[in-house]
Amino acid sequence: MRQWTPSPPSATGRQATTGPAGHALAGMVHRLGEPGFASGLLQDLAPVLPAASWSVYRTGHRCKPTLFMSASLGVPDTTQDCWWAYLSGPYRHDRTWGRSFDEAAPAESPTRLCHLTAREVDGEHRARVYEAHGVAERVSVVEYESDGSVFAVNFYRHQHQKPFRDAHIGGFEAVAPVLLALARKHIALSHSDTLAPAAWPRSGSAGLALPQAEHPAWHGPLPASLPALRERLLRVHADFTDRELDVCARLLQGMTHEGIASDLGLGVPTVKTYRNRAFARLGIHFRNELFARVLSG
Repeated sequence: MRQWTPSPPSATGRQATTGPAGHALAGMVHRLGEPGFASGLLQDLAPVLPAASWSVYRTGHRCKPTLFMSASLGVPDTTQDCWWAYLSGPYRHDRTWGRSFDEAAPAESPTRLCHLTAREVDGEHRARVYEAHGVAERVSVVEYESDGSVFAVNFYRHQHQKPFRDAHIGGFEAVAPVLLALARKHIALSHSDTLAPAAWPRSGSAGLALPQAEHPAWHGPLPASLPALRERLLRVHADFTDRELDVCARLLQGMTHEGIASDLGLGVPTVKTYRNRAFARLGIHFRNELFARVLSG
């Protein structure tokens, strides 16, 4: 894994405003605030960096991990599946940023570029996110925030593609600061639609206040309330028991097993038993698979 600070504007300004990079940035600016921004950006960027998918998210121990946007080009779009797989465990111990989420942002420059291959990613993270979805390489421009969280704009090469060349990485470096600014601006312009999941209310008769990192936000059309989630679950499988619905609906809200146990007045082993029974009905094993089944149901 390699991390470095973007070159000063005097070294990259001309490169970023002329040739393929300039044309790419012009197209991205025209798409700002529009529904097709995420998918269109990959197409605009292809002459500079031929990535098959990209994502923009915030992650860390003191924030709700939130996927703001993602898309793919030339391959089936599995970016949402990658995000659910990331939330199923790897995000808690993500070491791909070369620093702990508990560390403060570097004083000299909070912006960094990052380049890594799948083999440099830790085992569970690599298996669930990279290998399971055919991702081979990632380049990112990130901002480290004051609470230790990371705001990252990521571009991925998939296994069917040739490795990124030095020219690709150089071209990415030239436009990376602008990509970061464009991503933030697009999020601001589409704030009401993009950030709604992060504002979902917590549930539970006991008014349980979960740590933020235990209640991640995701970008997708899942309803917020427990009754609506139970209804969606019943569409997927009509034979769920009430307790299985109670547990699975709370899993979809991002609650931990301990949080669900406290909310329902059950023991953790009992919660896991209901979860396992529900998962067996669906033929699945992981929480991210539950997200996928409910969203497609």
